[in-house]
Amino acid sequence: SRYVFRDGHGPSGESPPNNWRSVFGGPAWTRVAGPRQRPQWYLHLFDPAQPDLNWRNPEVVAEFEDILRFWLDRGIDGFRIDVAHGLIKQDGLPDWDEASAAISGGNGAPMWDQDEVHEIYRGWNAVLAEYGGDRILVAEAWVSPAERLGRYVRVDEMQQAFNFEFMKAGWDPMRMQHSIDTALSTNAAVGATTTWVLSNHDVVRHTSRFGLVDPTRWTNGIGPDDEQPDAALGLTRGRAATLLLLALPGSAYLYQGAELGLPEHTQLPAGARQDPTFFRTGGAEVGRDGCRVPIPWRSQAPGYGFGPTDKTWLPQPEAFAALAVDRQDGIPGSTLELYRTAISERRRLGLGRGQLRWNEASRTVLDLTNTGKAEPGAAERDARGDGIRVLVNFGTTPLPLPAGHEVLLASEEAAIAGGALAPNTAAWLRHRASPNA
Repeated sequence: SRYVFRDGHGPSGESPPNNWRSVFGGPAWTRVAGPRQRPQWYLHLFDPAQPDLNWRNPEVVAEFEDILRFWLDRGIDGFRIDVAHGLIKQDGLPDWDEASAAISGGNGAPMWDQDEVHEIYRGWNAVLAEYGGDRILVAEAWVSPAERLGRYVRVDEMQQAFNFEFMKAGWDPMRMQHSIDTALSTNAAVGATTTWVLSNHDVVRHTSRFGLVDPTRWTNGIGPDDEQPDAALGLTRGRAATLLLLALPGSAYLYQGAELGLPEHTQLPAGARQDPTFFRTGGAEVGRDGCRVPIPWRSQAPGYGFGPTDKTWLPQPEAFAALAVDRQDGIPGSTLELYRTAISERRRLGLGRGQLRWNEASRTVLDLTNTGKAEPGAAERDARGDGIRVLVNFGTTPLPLPAGHEVLLASEEAAIAGGALAPNTAAWLRHRASPNA
């Protein structure tokens, strides 16, 4: 009763209890025989080795609260909750004719985003409160619309939830702006901060997505009809998008290797793949291995310094050599140093605690100002202006920089040649000091 077991259909229960499909492909049910009963089916929305728990059983709820305390007693600061929208299933387990994709956003599916899940997280919130006010729960919840996601970060539930709509917006200024506005307003309505993310362990790295003809279409790790990303274009846009992300108020999450500008490994051989999605779909879905390849540390070392040999658990592409840490560390203009500088400036200027306003701009430009809010005792923000102005040029022609401003940081060294912002680049600006200042 701690798991979701059901009798099957048919004269001898030989058919699954419903038609649900696993997120990893194939049926979501496996039949097993108990020692003193006829065979039943158990539910696994992912892999058969990951049976779904029955969260309506109070023993399960109590056990997990004990698990939280076990780690909190050892000093853990917080928890990321995987598939946070998938604990509770709709009563009766009705058939669902669509795929059980965890990143589909819920959309009324009986296995995702059920209202009763929030009672569980209110209990978890109470457990964390026993340890002081600085512990955190972060929801990985693929939920839409934004108002549904906002329910996970109400004052008595989790502290943050990943904002995947921003990640899925592609290289599109209007979609990005809409996702930013929606997230900020929705989270403000429940008193929560907003998170920003461009990549994670479940999606194609953004430097590769942005190198596709349509950055919103990246099924199977690459574009339609086996389109390979334009690596140079993807990296240029990825660096610009990072400056946008790090200029937004809220919390920024960076996926491992993004600070090196790593691309997706789109040509992993079938024999090297390990994602169960690949095997459970017969290779129709290549899975997520391409974004999980070990990161490169030393360009001339075995496994690029990740381990003692070249036999890392997933093979690394040759392109990783030029992106290794030792090829970027301390090198002006490298992606690693861009990230370091941007993170440092974000903290110094208090951009995470600032307020955002949009400036008038064309449809191919994002133009915003973050007022910033430096922490007490930190370096004062520039008193000559009212914060940091951020420009991102999505167009095909250079964008003249506004008068009276100087460039604090640009996504490319050549991005601001001739007093204009190059296409596919971004810059942080501040008011220029007056000669008499």
